[in-house]
Amino acid sequence: MKIPAEMPRLKGYRFPREVVAYAVWVYHRFALSTADVEDLLAERGVIVSRETVRKWVNRFGRHFADCIERDRPAVAYKWHLDEVVVPINGVKRWLWRAVDWSGDVLDILVQPRRNAKAARRFLKQLIARFGQPRIIITDKLRSYIKPIRQLAPNADHRAHKGINNRIEGSHRPTRKREKLMGRFKSPRQAQRFLSAHDQINTIFRPRRYRLSAISYRHARAAAFGLWEDYAAEMAA
Repeated sequence: MKIPAEMPRLKGYRFPREVVAYAVWVYHRFALSTADVEDLLAERGVIVSRETVRKWVNRFGRHFADCIERDRPAVAYKWHLDEVVVPINGVKRWLWRAVDWSGDVLDILVQPRRNAKAARRFLKQLIARFGQPRIIITDKLRSYIKPIRQLAPNADHRAHKGINNRIEGSHRPTRKREKLMGRFKSPRQAQRFLSAHDQINTIFRPRRYRLSAISYRHARAAAFGLWEDYAAEMAA
């Protein structure tokens, strides 16, 4: 990751911000553990512990996610909502996720239940941030029906598992990271990590099958440019 060396050092941090930004990027962009990132940095002459990498990821992953959300284009009118089980310390939790028509994640929420109250809470959070959609696509879970009628009465609710495949692929990176991390340790950790991970992957995983080689390279270059700008905004 090429980040300008002229960036000022973060106050209270031993390493320059380009090193911190690189560590956060490789951790979220690839299916790597903190030990893997530690080795990558060591090969480049930067000696840090995996615990330091973990602290960088927790501290600055949210910063990059907030910047991406801030600069997000207008959200599409069509939303896909789904929920998937996430075992945490032997207790079944539910990860609620919403994506737009292009597959970019709008938001996630880890909750203990899969009922109408949980659906209402998640939908209320989405509408408060993005306004009301015109189309909402869900699976056949009946818990969605009443909250959608109350909170988005003008939306066209389409409950059909077969047309909600766009969000199914959005769960795969979560499963991969969950396996690599040896399951999430707490709902708070899962919420903190996934809310940042999904947003960072939004800009670094464009739908390559839809793009020509030249368009994909332009999209990748634009993502690197955004990351450099966001790294320059980092604050201790």
